[in-house]
Amino acid sequence: MRGSVARIEAATPPGRDRALDALRALAILGVVGGHWLVTALVADSGTVRGASPLSAMPRLAPVSWAFQTLAVFFLVGGQVAAGSWASACRRGVPYGVWVGGRLARLFRPVAVVVAVWTLAAAVMLAAGVGGATVRTLAKLVWSPLWFLLVFAVLTALTPLVARLHPLWPLVVVLHVDLVRLGLGGPDELGWINVVAGWLTPYCLGALVARGGLRGRTVRWGLLLGGASAAAGLVLGAGYPAPMVGVPGDRMSNLDPPSLAAVVFGLAQCGAALLLLGPLRRALRRPALWAAVAVVNLAAMTVFLWHQTAMIIVTASALLLAGVPLPGLHTVPDGPGWVVARLFWLPVFALALAGCWAAFRGHEQGGRRTGGAFLLVRESAPGRKGWARRA
Repeated sequence: MRGSVARIEAATPPGRDRALDALRALAILGVVGGHWLVTALVADSGTVRGASPLSAMPRLAPVSWAFQTLAVFFLVGGQVAAGSWASACRRGVPYGVWVGGRLARLFRPVAVVVAVWTLAAAVMLAAGVGGATVRTLAKLVWSPLWFLLVFAVLTALTPLVARLHPLWPLVVVLHVDLVRLGLGGPDELGWINVVAGWLTPYCLGALVARGGLRGRTVRWGLLLGGASAAAGLVLGAGYPAPMVGVPGDRMSNLDPPSLAAVVFGLAQCGAALLLLGPLRRALRRPALWAAVAVVNLAAMTVFLWHQTAMIIVTASALLLAGVPLPGLHTVPDGPGWVVARLFWLPVFALALAGCWAAFRGHEQGGRRTGGAFLLVRESAPGRKGWARRA
């Protein structure tokens, strides 16, 4: 263990901002934890259907506030992409080479999970599993992939949006919600917010990359202002309290992103920016940095396979036990379910570790690494050589 930690520390470039990696890891783990806590697979009359504890227990809405961390992921993504594009421009790297490399690293592991689940769905149907059950399981795995498509679009648009002030997409979200919710406009307008809503923290990250939002006062203002705006929209404008979609609710804050979700995300971004300093100091410790580096190396694998891990545990337990188990197959309608689900989380984590071991090579492009970093061949006009890249 000490040897691995030492190798990771030695392989880390001196100028790498370890705090950004920590924020990315926290954002991914937040999404995973949120899905595991607010998603239930209920075994009912030979079928499996999805349910949410937030439907029966609305007081659990604060759980969604803590685990809906996509805004932080887009903040970090915007900051890293803007810095990467600026570096590529200085080195004369063509746009096609730059964006192709970034999108390949994003979608290479996606192709694997889509292929595996396409085969799994076909096998289940051939084995006589009900269509409703197959649709429930496949939707659970594939529906989170929407955010990767949005992230890919924003990544490709980085040269155009890197200098766009985040207030502009925020104004778009405001007007879209005003028209569709306040003036009775068509619901389809909400899909504009799928891009504009996540473009807001993405542009915020690009602004940070350019040296903006450095003062603690500004960051505290972002945190408190965003939180106050979100509270005002929930309490005074009728927006739902959960920051995720809840089956049966009249509207979702996430599908598409609402103004409440976007300003709440800005509050999270303010908190994330305030954490950068403490995280940089903490991550000087090699052991802590090694843990963050390993999570980042497996971030896409963790995100893509965490729902599969939950499904594997759920299906295996039902086959082995023969009866629905509390917190796993039962209706999430009371505190007992919540307590039981907490005991299942380590089992989900073990299954996810198995998925990581099986599929991590696809995230790393099939390369085997001795530590938490890959050796990637850089080829650009006037510069050739080997460079370490996370």
